[in-house]
Amino acid sequence: MSHSAVLLLLLLQVKHFVFDFVLQTSYQVKNKGTYGHPGGILHSGFHAAATALVLLVLAVPAAVLVAIVVGEFLVHYHIDWGKDQITRRFATGQNAFFWQMIGLDQLLHQLTYLAIAAILYGSR
Repeated sequence: MSHSAVLLLLLLQVKHFVFDFVLQTSYQVKNKGTYGHPGGILHSGFHAAATALVLLVLAVPAAVLVAIVVGEFLVHYHIDWGKDQITRRFATGQNAFFWQMIGLDQLLHQLTYLAIAAILYGSR
């Protein structure tokens, strides 16, 4: 794995921690499960904007940057929305199933970052 790919993954993971755990507001958390609600759009938009910043730092060409950022926004939004739908229907409070879904949510986000790294550096 190239140094650039490792740096990309490091920056995306730090970004994810900041926007999912440090800066995410209760407004965003409460509304991510309502499809099209500004809270979920805002949350995913912050992630996409921060991903754009990471890609700018790594000098990713503009067209590739835009495609990845739009994809990240859409994927992030739907992962969060889907997790919220499942936990609202099937979790009883913060039981084991709830935490399994939180873990699945985080796994899917990290797999998204691996896909971005593969797109950018997979054939090098």
